[in-house]
Amino acid sequence: MFYRHNRIWLSSKGWQHACAAVDAVHLSDLQHWAENDWPLVVRRSDVGHEVETIAVGLALPPAAHGGKKIRIPLSVHPADIARHEAPLLFANAASALPVVWLPAFTALSHELITAQLEFRLYGSLALQAMTGLPYLTATSDIDVLFYPSTHAQLQQGLHLLTKYAQSLPLDGEIVFPSGHAVAWKEWAAAVKSPDKVKVMVKSMRTVSLLDVSALLSGLEELS
Repeated sequence: MFYRHNRIWLSSKGWQHACAAVDAVHLSDLQHWAENDWPLVVRRSDVGHEVETIAVGLALPPAAHGGKKIRIPLSVHPADIARHEAPLLFANAASALPVVWLPAFTALSHELITAQLEFRLYGSLALQAMTGLPYLTATSDIDVLFYPSTHAQLQQGLHLLTKYAQSLPLDGEIVFPSGHAVAWKEWAAAVKSPDKVKVMVKSMRTVSLLDVSALLSGLEELS
């Protein structure tokens, strides 16, 4: 099973298929990716997407002039995937961290280990750590994925996100056991408001509104 933000590495034949299908203007970018064996990232499927393929993307670093971000959408067959992994671990992002983020990021990482919470990274910081290319800018966020399995973990993780958002530009999502993902800031606002019963949820194929209680019930089953 593949989820949004998972990383996949293509086989040689997979890269050949991807290069044959991509717009010619992006061919050199794909060839560069293949030469370095960098991963593609699983994304939400487009409307009408073929069920037997997996929607992935390649995000290029912001343009030097104007900061334009180019994302190249692709579809790959499972047979073309050499391996796949979950999003990047916090520990593997150290090489890409700006000095200004390092103290608070290190402190957060230590608290996550102590609390045994699963946090991972995607977006600009993760891409820069994986490729060494210049993704981070002065306005970049730290995109996190938090995977709670119990109510206690959800509360602990939300507390840490709120605490460290005061010193780090933390963004990203809470990913529930069902695979449904909610922006952590939206969830934090929702749980403070008794009138807020639905939140925007992303899955592999849809974006929809879902009851807060439905997401919480999934945690109860694993508590």
